[in-house]
Amino acid sequence: MTAASSRASAHSPAHSSTRSPAHAASAAARAARATSVGSRTDVGRVREHNEDSLLIAPPLYVVADGMGGHAAGEVASEIAIRIFEEAAITEADPETLRRAVLDSNRAIIDGAREGLGKQGMGTTLTAAVIENDRLLLAQVGDSRAYLLEGQRLHQVTRDHSLVAELLSRGQITQEEARVHPNRSVITRALGSDPHVQPDLYEMRVHEGDRLMLCSDGLSGMLSATTIQQLLLKNPDPQQAADALVDAASEAGGHDNITVIVVNINKVNPLANARHKRRFIWGVAVFFLVLALLVAGTAGGIYAYARNAAFLINENGYVTLYRGLPGEVLGLELKWRVEQTAVPVSSLNPTTIDGLERGIQAESLNEAWELIEQYEEQLERP
Repeated sequence: MTAASSRASAHSPAHSSTRSPAHAASAAARAARATSVGSRTDVGRVREHNEDSLLIAPPLYVVADGMGGHAAGEVASEIAIRIFEEAAITEADPETLRRAVLDSNRAIIDGAREGLGKQGMGTTLTAAVIENDRLLLAQVGDSRAYLLEGQRLHQVTRDHSLVAELLSRGQITQEEARVHPNRSVITRALGSDPHVQPDLYEMRVHEGDRLMLCSDGLSGMLSATTIQQLLLKNPDPQQAADALVDAASEAGGHDNITVIVVNINKVNPLANARHKRRFIWGVAVFFLVLALLVAGTAGGIYAYARNAAFLINENGYVTLYRGLPGEVLGLELKWRVEQTAVPVSSLNPTTIDGLERGIQAESLNEAWELIEQYEEQLERP
C-alpha cells in the first residue's frame, strides 16, 4: 500500500473485551460506573463484507476501519483491536496509548509479511481513553472522534486524508469535500508505513459530555449538523448509536458503518492520580519558594531558575528560554537562549496549547530533547 490508500471492503464482527487481571478489572469497573456506552457496526448497503472492528473495554474505546479488500482489511482491523486488547490500557497515559498504536502498526506489517491477510492491507484507527475528567485520543487515518458539550458538537480529530489537506489549504469547501471523487484517499494508515505516528489529543471533559467515535462510513454520509441532532434527540447511548447507523444507511450506506457513543455520567478529578501528583508538586514548589523567601535565600530561587528551562510560542516558533515562565512574585526570571525553526502550527493541538503558557523542563538538556522530538515530527511525511 502506498502512502495514500483507497478503501475497499470485507466482513468483520464487532469486538469487545473482558480482562482478567485484578487491576484492569478494577479500572474497568470504575470506568463503567462513570460512563454508559452504546455501539453498532453495520456492513452498509453497498459493501459485501464488513472490514470495521471496534473495541469497548472501559476506559478504552477503539474504532478501526480496515482497507485492502476481503480477507485483508478485516484482518488488519482485527489485528489492531487484538493488540489494544492485549495492551489492557487502564490510564490516560499518552505514551502507553502511543505505544499501542505503534505495536498495532508493526503487527499488521508483520502479519502481511507472514501471510496473514494480504500485502497492502491496512486500517485507520481512533482510540479514546476516558479517565475521570481526562480524555486522551490517538488517531491515524480518517476515523473520527466528536465531542458533544451541552448543545455544541465539535470534531476533535483531524482527518489524515487528501480531502482534509485540500480543505486546510482552502482549495475546496466543506460542501465540495463531501462529494469529492478522492474523498476516500487517506494519507496515513496503520500497515502502510513502519514509521507511522498517531496524532494525540488530550482535553478535559465534564459530566454530561458525550464522546462519539466513528468510521468514515458514518461521517461520510451524515453532516455534523445531522450527527448533532441525532445525539441530542437520543440521550441513551445505544439508541443514539442505532439512530446514527440507521441514518447513515438511509443516506446511502456506501461504506461499512461503525460508531461508539460514550455518555460521561460522572467525573472525579481529585481521584485522578496524575492530578494529585500535579497538585502535590505545585504545593511543594509554592512552599519551597515561600521558604526560600522567608529565609532570605533569594539566591536559591535565582540558582534554580538558572538551571531550569522552558519552551514557549514566540512569534509562531518554538523558542527556548533558560529560567521560569511567567513571574515569580512579580519578577521575571528568564533568559532567552534560541528561537528554533520549528513552527508551532505544525505541532499537535495539545502541544500548541502548552506552548502558549510555556512548557517547563528540568534542564536545558531536557528542553533540547523536546525540541528534537518536535523536529522529528516535521520530518515525518
